[in-house]
Amino acid sequence: MSCLQSWPEPIVRVQSLAESGITAIPDLYIKPPSKRPSPPNTNNHRDADVNIPIIDLQNLLSDNRSLREATMRSISSACREWGFFQVVNHGVSHELMKRARDTWREFFSLPLEVKQEYSNKPSTYEGYGSRLGVEKGAILDWSDYYFLHYMPPQIRNHNKWPAVPTSCRKLIEEYSEETIKLCGILMKVLSLNLGLGEDQLLDAFGGEENIGACLRVNFYPKCPQPDLTLGLSEHSDPGGLTLLLPDENVAGLQVRKGENWVTVKPVPNAFIVNVGDQTQVLSNAIYKSVEHRVIVNSVEDRVSLALFYNPKSDLMIEPAKALVTNVRPALYSPMTFDEYRLYIRMKGPCGKAQVESLKSYE
Repeated sequence: MSCLQSWPEPIVRVQSLAESGITAIPDLYIKPPSKRPSPPNTNNHRDADVNIPIIDLQNLLSDNRSLREATMRSISSACREWGFFQVVNHGVSHELMKRARDTWREFFSLPLEVKQEYSNKPSTYEGYGSRLGVEKGAILDWSDYYFLHYMPPQIRNHNKWPAVPTSCRKLIEEYSEETIKLCGILMKVLSLNLGLGEDQLLDAFGGEENIGACLRVNFYPKCPQPDLTLGLSEHSDPGGLTLLLPDENVAGLQVRKGENWVTVKPVPNAFIVNVGDQTQVLSNAIYKSVEHRVIVNSVEDRVSLALFYNPKSDLMIEPAKALVTNVRPALYSPMTFDEYRLYIRMKGPCGKAQVESLKSYE
């Protein structure tokens, strides 16, 4: 990993650029025309009311078998057809969700010299960052972020977590515990929906005590030329499952559906869930991770929190044996998550190039 010890160029904080009063963005944020967001008047008007599935989880624990199975079918359909869905009545305190957003918004409002104390390096990405990938001269995204590790417990480094606001470290613990618990429930449902044992996917990840989990808080500053750039370039998530707490008031996440990009409309007090590449591999592509990206706007900043639920980093991930048949051979060769995410850390967001490159059979 020695090649990842330092960034190839001086780091510029996007928030500082945005707050400097510039009226044109620097060239290194301008995307090629084919990668820019579509102007509003070119969007298909029939897609204006399309949204990813919204699933009420309250019946997952119901004694009524038909209600429970209907919810599971909805999740299965969303994983197969969209790779994304929103969940309500998920068991996480709405007050905790609000505090999480507010506290991190407060962090990003701190003076730059305070935030700089937590500047990250590409060796772990942990801390305050402004770019992904170490390719010199790469076109960058219009965002800053804070990345930290939470699971397994032995890799937590509280010194890497912000000491201000004073509530931040305690909140990270509380929020991470609750969202990891929800991810564990969803993993059991995904496993059962594949016809596997309830804990089979979770066990493939290393079990509850050994799973990997990390938090990425995204800050997307307002942008004077939002039609030329993206807050986050198109990509699929490299891990297992992502639980996103979006900004309720400002839409920005777009999900690829066929040839179109659907702008997700956040539902109050909902999480957005999406399938990651490792779950695509384990399911032998029955579930698919889906490309998504983030657009920015000229009026408002946005804050979102992504909890990544991942395999233990040194475990070999390959299609579940029960899902490999003569008709559907194993589509992917075994690889550890450590090996897999090194590609992302080198290249930055790059569509679905990584997971597609793993295919061992067509």
